[in-house]
Amino acid sequence: MHGLTITESATGVRTIARRSMAVIGLIATSTAVAPENQGAIDAAFPLDTPVLVTSVDAAAGKAGSAGTLKAALEAIGDEASPLVIVVRVAEGEDQAETDANVIGTTDGNVYTGLQALLAAETVVGKRPRIIGAPGLDTQEVVAEMVIAARKLRGMVYASAIGDDIAEVTTYRDEFSARELMLLWPDSSPDFAGDIVARTLGLRARIDEEQGWHKTVSNVPFYGVTGVTRNVHFDLLDNDTDAGVLNDAQVTTIIRQSGYRLWGNRTTAGEDTPEFSFESAVRTSHALQDIIAAAVLPFLDQPMTVARVKDLMETVNAEFRQLVVEGKIMGAEILFDADANTPEQLAAGRPNFRIQYTPVAPMENPQVSLVITDFYYSGFADQIANAV
Repeated sequence: MHGLTITESATGVRTIARRSMAVIGLIATSTAVAPENQGAIDAAFPLDTPVLVTSVDAAAGKAGSAGTLKAALEAIGDEASPLVIVVRVAEGEDQAETDANVIGTTDGNVYTGLQALLAAETVVGKRPRIIGAPGLDTQEVVAEMVIAARKLRGMVYASAIGDDIAEVTTYRDEFSARELMLLWPDSSPDFAGDIVARTLGLRARIDEEQGWHKTVSNVPFYGVTGVTRNVHFDLLDNDTDAGVLNDAQVTTIIRQSGYRLWGNRTTAGEDTPEFSFESAVRTSHALQDIIAAAVLPFLDQPMTVARVKDLMETVNAEFRQLVVEGKIMGAEILFDADANTPEQLAAGRPNFRIQYTPVAPMENPQVSLVITDFYYSGFADQIANAV
């Protein structure tokens, strides 16, 4: 070769493509009242198969009138127009069989029921992050949804089972999961699961309009016109039905310039109080996505000082942008000398540490109301100078 040879090399800070957190994973049942119409439902929503829905209104028209799918899609559609990954399951002969169908199984090759959500990204190219099974979320189902949500870095929204507040708060004690938010009461007497479906849609709407750092609390629904149980609420008094439910980490519904959810808390246990807020959990999920996307281009590349610094600056630049957007208070990726021995580095195993602070919801502002005679000071002068 007699001449110039040019070799391209990509170095420096990379840009990060953010994943959408507003993708719903919906487990539902659907059958046709007329048997001759069942084939159309089977074609649109094959059993135990992730199906990507880009128009909830159009999908509802194909869902059949029996089962939970049509009602759930219509409720979601009242609140938003998100991407929904539907996994249709068969109704069983009894509750136990239906639960088994919803929970599903996997042998590592075939995924059924809600387990199919784990394979959704491979099948339809999207990962569900907002997960629910409206009208099908028994305690056994919820426990399995939480396990799936942990793997997907998602949140589960489910009904708190109980006819009154005492039963609901007792039911809440069955769970200790930061990936779960319980809701009570329902918002429709006709569809047990209406509030769950609407919350899935509301969560997606908030993600698109404000971001994953905003909780579902205190945002008006578009389609709710009533509740199935009366809930006493007073903004200045915590000794109410709403206060008792919130203290038990159950999100409720209040009527205040429209119907809206009231509550920020997950069912995180006492061992993980830092994840009590829904926003803290979803911030962790979002940051994990960002870190994965940032690190991927650097994996298997020669580990030099310059490349490690590029990686760190790529992550820190994205963190700074999130601060500007108000989605986190702060975050930083660090490289601690003590945690990185020459042997570990030579083995290709650098250790990084990331510290971050989520944005907390202003859940309980403290206001001191003080009575004073201060504003009578100079009263006589005020009268004398009055026009």
